[in-house]
Amino acid sequence: MQKLVEGIHHFQQDIFSKKQQLFENLADGQQPLALFITCSDSRINPNLLTQTEPGELFILRNAGNIIPPYGAVDGGEAATIEYAVSALGVKDIIICGHSRCGAMGGLLDETQTREMPAVRSWLSHAESTRRIIGANYQHMTDPNARLTATVEENVLVQLEHLRTHPAVSVALARREVNLHGWVYKFETGQVFGYDPTSGQFLPVEAAKAEPALVGGHVI
Repeated sequence: MQKLVEGIHHFQQDIFSKKQQLFENLADGQQPLALFITCSDSRINPNLLTQTEPGELFILRNAGNIIPPYGAVDGGEAATIEYAVSALGVKDIIICGHSRCGAMGGLLDETQTREMPAVRSWLSHAESTRRIIGANYQHMTDPNARLTATVEENVLVQLEHLRTHPAVSVALARREVNLHGWVYKFETGQVFGYDPTSGQFLPVEAAKAEPALVGGHVI
């Protein structure tokens, strides 16, 4: 706790003063560039990763960067997405998974969540991910490779769930928002983006995001 308090003092004395005008301008409202959906994992820092300032990212975090399908849960995810799209008019939505994700590890090995019923219930919104891995990755015996595949597949599953949210589906139909699937490898600093043309996760600068096409499947 002492480290946190000392950090606040450092922020107030050394950081805030240098960016005071920025914070004063933010008092008038926010116009974030993107909705950034990622895991609660303490090793992930969206602003550090993207080198963004306060006011530039609207951030949604939870265990496993999971987005329940619309109507499945009366919770904060749906409200945050709706507000970001309908009120703030974000132009990009990013779902960012990450390496060595504990939530995805628990999805693969249910014994890890035996004494955590709330976690187990939450991970049910990634059931499609678990089944995809079971059906399509039986050949993958290396546990690290299997976990990486799970993280990637989960990003794609959650993007599909995201499309069920009315505010998102309307914005996609109007070509007002782009969806992006990312995976951050925190131990190397690499970020990979899903490229709909190749169907692969590529270095993020090479991955192309496209607006949705009516009747099409675009990420």
